[in-house]
Amino acid sequence: MPELPEVETITRGLMARLLGKRLLSFKLNRRDLRKPVPPGLKAKLEGRRVIAITRRAKYILFHLEGGGVLIAHLGMSGRLVLADAENALPPARHDHAVLEFEDGVELRLNDARRFGLLDYAAESDLAAHKLFRHLGPEPLEPQFDGAKLAALLKGKKTSIKAALLDQRVVAGLGNIYVSESLYGAGLSPKRLAGRVQGARADELANAIRDVLERAIAAGGSSLRDYVQASGELGYFQHHWAVYGKEGEPCPRCDCRSGIRRIVQGGRSTFYCAKRQR
Repeated sequence: MPELPEVETITRGLMARLLGKRLLSFKLNRRDLRKPVPPGLKAKLEGRRVIAITRRAKYILFHLEGGGVLIAHLGMSGRLVLADAENALPPARHDHAVLEFEDGVELRLNDARRFGLLDYAAESDLAAHKLFRHLGPEPLEPQFDGAKLAALLKGKKTSIKAALLDQRVVAGLGNIYVSESLYGAGLSPKRLAGRVQGARADELANAIRDVLERAIAAGGSSLRDYVQASGELGYFQHHWAVYGKEGEPCPRCDCRSGIRRIVQGGRSTFYCAKRQR
């Protein structure tokens, strides 16, 4: 599943191409995505101009004139692909929604597994929407720091790995970037979350921000189906310190055992047992 850096990269690419453009046509080829597409969506979208495109956690939000917001999530393998006269693309089998904008720009939601979704909300109701009301803070916001993170983790008896994957604690983090952030902070993924306080929380908040910013600058990590809105691949997978590197030497210490892999909550965790305590 695309994580925060991938979704942020796509959001910025869409913003550069669609800001200010009017949506002329919305065509829905199938309604049964992860959840049914809300009825009447076509009438709410067509004729509206895009005034902003933002990200919340792993969701992409198209803010439209008149106060409406189109909500998109890519699920496990979904793509939002742009096409125009210079980059014409033939219709694809899994193009479930096609949005035609001014100047011949077209945006397609292509999703073979149909785990993505499209939804709609009024701007004024967005924070209370069922998809967002439970979400924790954004880790790239200025307000996110060690003190904020420590308060969110206080008293938690799960592992720090599990806590960071909980979207109610921090929004947008997934398996890849949690492993990388814990390595950057020198924290064992098995450490009790409630014990990450003080200087440890400061180090972890800084590591999270650093890893995410570097990943966004590299265009995200391309795994399986992920591409940017431009169709280009991301490159941050070439900069991973531990993820997917079981048995390889630790890049920051002289341990002989190398990177280890364990399973936590049914998901792989990669870490250095010597450096991360």
